[in-house]
Amino acid sequence: MAAKSFDLIVIGAGPGGYVAAIRAAQLGMKVVIVEREHLGGICLNWGCIPTKAMLRSSEVFHLMHRAKEFGLKADGIGYDLDAVVKRSRKVAGQLSGGIGHLMKKNKVTVFMGEATIPAKGKVSVKADKGGEELTAKNIVLATGARARELPGLEADGKLVWTYKHALQPAHMPKKLLVIGSGAIGIEFASFYNTLGADTTVVEVMDRVLPVEDAEISAFAKKSFEKQGMKIMQKAMVKKLDRKGDTVTAHIDVGGKVETMDFDTVISAVGIVGNVEGLGLEELGVKIDRTHVITDEYCRTGVDGLYAIGDIAGAPWLAHKASHEGVMVADLIAGKHAHPVKPESIAGCTYCHPQVASVGYTEAKAKELGYEIKVGRFPFIGNGKAIALGEENGLIKTIFDAKTGELLGAHMIGAEVTELIQGYVVGRQLETTEEDLMNTVFPHPTLSEMMHESVLDAYDRVIHM
Repeated sequence: MAAKSFDLIVIGAGPGGYVAAIRAAQLGMKVVIVEREHLGGICLNWGCIPTKAMLRSSEVFHLMHRAKEFGLKADGIGYDLDAVVKRSRKVAGQLSGGIGHLMKKNKVTVFMGEATIPAKGKVSVKADKGGEELTAKNIVLATGARARELPGLEADGKLVWTYKHALQPAHMPKKLLVIGSGAIGIEFASFYNTLGADTTVVEVMDRVLPVEDAEISAFAKKSFEKQGMKIMQKAMVKKLDRKGDTVTAHIDVGGKVETMDFDTVISAVGIVGNVEGLGLEELGVKIDRTHVITDEYCRTGVDGLYAIGDIAGAPWLAHKASHEGVMVADLIAGKHAHPVKPESIAGCTYCHPQVASVGYTEAKAKELGYEIKVGRFPFIGNGKAIALGEENGLIKTIFDAKTGELLGAHMIGAEVTELIQGYVVGRQLETTEEDLMNTVFPHPTLSEMMHESVLDAYDRVIHM
């Protein structure tokens, strides 16, 4: 079989791979993308997008119960879990189809199948109906990651679920255990708790949402507990005994093991990179704990081979993968490429209340030796938040006391996943506290709290 020649081969069509392919095509390259399962990858089919669709359903359900507060009447409030899931799958399907259209529009060749790299610049694709041999000077690895499974806590789809099972539940959990309180764990805990599941979250670290600022984590814990969740911190699930329709969890809390019964367990204990079966070790690619080691430009050290997105390490976020995809395409085309700075990438968690952050936490800024100024503003002091009935929240900003540089911003409350972008742009433009103070924020908006938080850091807050 004669090998087909391209300028660039992309392995994996998630938010890193398909974006790299589009940008490379825009730059005049002949591009092929190889995907073994779904265009759009995990994010679009089994991650970011369908979870947000489901969380929107639970948010509307929550608001329906508050109808009376807003002078409205809603009787006989209920939900149809199958219909909620169906809507979520439809949203994912619509977007996945959209990726196929984008590939056609940008003249990117798509091969569905398993890829291996037998030698530098060569890719073999194994598909149900035969295969393909491809060659290109440059190859981008964008194979993503999958759920980490801990020994004894493996998913079975019936009693113990991964995120995939939780997105297509076989039943509505009555008593739910969520292992891990990162973004994935806490979003599912939020969804099922809102729909009425008696929810317990176990976190091995000393706080929920452990990558967030400690103050935000504490605020989140209080909010979750108010909603009826049980939060166990500095705790570890040692083993799960499965019998009939019950899982007995053995939970170690400070050296003392407690047993608790559940009908459903969701395991959200991190991810592992999809590095197997590609032939990477034989090529000389360095792998550390299932992630490919790269430089700041996503180069693997093997000539013409790049790795982007989850396979290339933290932060494991779709928008980081997409940005890396564009950067690598620009780099291959000989254009000026800007490396991705991890501390300039915002993290968003769509639990209730929402959580969003960018830059350094207060503890990290101090650890790095900065002298800092910290500002805070609560949602209760904002007219729009009160009008929305969303007084529960906080915005926190951290500045370098010497230069006025915005070091970090941390938020919890309604719509903060949209608000955070203001601070992201500010950091990208290397804004100072003075720039932010002199910016006129529109009224009445939630964004005014961003202004007030900055003012508070410099003892100039108005509405508090």
